[in-house]
Amino acid sequence: MRRRGSLSILRWVSVFLIFLAVLITGVTLVQYSRIRSTFPPGMVIGGVPVAGLSQQQAAERLSQAYGAPVELHYGDAIIQLRPSVVGFKLDLEAMLAAADLQRITQPFWSAFWDYLWNRLSAPSAVPLRATISEERLRLYLTEEIAARYNRPAQVSLPVPGSVDFQAGEAGSVLDINRAGALIEDALKSPQSRVVNLTFNQVAPGRPSLQNLQILLQQTIDLAGFDGLAEFYLLDLQNRQELSFAYQQGKNLPPNIAFTAASTMKIPIMVSVFNRVPEPAPEGIRTMLELMIERSENDPADRMMEMVMDRNLGPLQVTDDLNALGLKSTFLAGYFYPGAPLLRRFETPGNSRKDTNTEPDAYNQTTPPEMAMLLDDIYQCSETGGGTFAAVFPGKISRSECQLMIEYLARNKIGVLLQAGLPEGTRFAHKHGWLLDYDGLIHHMSDVGIAYTPGGNYIIAIYLYHPVQIVFDPINQLMANFSRAIYNYFNLNASP
Repeated sequence: MRRRGSLSILRWVSVFLIFLAVLITGVTLVQYSRIRSTFPPGMVIGGVPVAGLSQQQAAERLSQAYGAPVELHYGDAIIQLRPSVVGFKLDLEAMLAAADLQRITQPFWSAFWDYLWNRLSAPSAVPLRATISEERLRLYLTEEIAARYNRPAQVSLPVPGSVDFQAGEAGSVLDINRAGALIEDALKSPQSRVVNLTFNQVAPGRPSLQNLQILLQQTIDLAGFDGLAEFYLLDLQNRQELSFAYQQGKNLPPNIAFTAASTMKIPIMVSVFNRVPEPAPEGIRTMLELMIERSENDPADRMMEMVMDRNLGPLQVTDDLNALGLKSTFLAGYFYPGAPLLRRFETPGNSRKDTNTEPDAYNQTTPPEMAMLLDDIYQCSETGGGTFAAVFPGKISRSECQLMIEYLARNKIGVLLQAGLPEGTRFAHKHGWLLDYDGLIHHMSDVGIAYTPGGNYIIAIYLYHPVQIVFDPINQLMANFSRAIYNYFNLNASP
């Protein structure tokens, strides 16, 4: 009886275990069936986890992740960019199909058996499939971002009552190519949806040359100078020029004839180099130094007598000037007292009826023409070409032009235009003034090439007063002119 009872208990235990096994298997099968109908654990589509989601739910999650605005930072501005604005579109059908293919590739019972024994392999991530309209993106950056948020540079402006300029403000210009690449990366990322847009800084521009002219005219008015002033300025970087004459609040046409005085020694130097062999004899070089650096007249006369016609040397200098296209600049006699006037010249500069500076019959020029000659020397020194190469082929070399500039740069007088330049600024120049027959100064001038961090330029300033030019106040005035022009060129330059 006991044995039969024991067997009965075992039978019921076995039945229970079988029932339990069937029940567990059924529950597990139901669970797997549910899992099988959704995306498996570890499934990632386009960087978005979709495990346990149906196709519809996965599509919604992807749309939500990639439909969120991209936050753009441009300076202090924060802009929300909706993906649809730039034509961003997800290829949901292709991505879901690729993910679903991994889910149904393995037969059901084989896959269930692997699931039962925890042997399911992790699915491969499905890469993002999306398109962006590059045309719409670029249009958006150009017309919505750049047009609205670029900051134009604020031009520096003259400070009234001074020779200084107030500093301008740098601007910003969106780097559209770089910005486009950064936004594309953000649109294709479900997490990194913030973009710091890159931009280029734009340095503050210089004021216009017209603003500089106004500043120079204001400087004349503040100094109370009621004589005639003519300016010529040439920017050697872009060839822009400023040329004007001014007297007692009125502008006059430029190219007025002035007494050249010692600025005429620049043409004499050019004519000498046009005639002597290279290298120039030591004696000639010594006389050039004395003529330019010390502004002595005797060396000028001796060189013209030695290398040109003994009697007509000054007229040969004038011939060279005419060949270079300078029609109002001439030398009509030697410098020594009592030298004969070799010829009277009528020029466009001295035949004007609207103004008259009573220029010396022996030597005359206009500011633009003397600056033009300096420009010829400068271009020759830089490249060996220019007007000299065309008019005097094979006569004046680049090294000789560099030597001319060196002589002019040694003319360190510490007054006039040089006084307005910072210490150490290279200024290749020649100044000029003379006592007239009444024992007074009526003409004063300074012309030169300034080499500065903000750019090189040529400046020629000639002043005339019918009564008298008093040296000290006019010296300060010339220094103020020079400082204003230097400041104009070096507003944004590094020292």
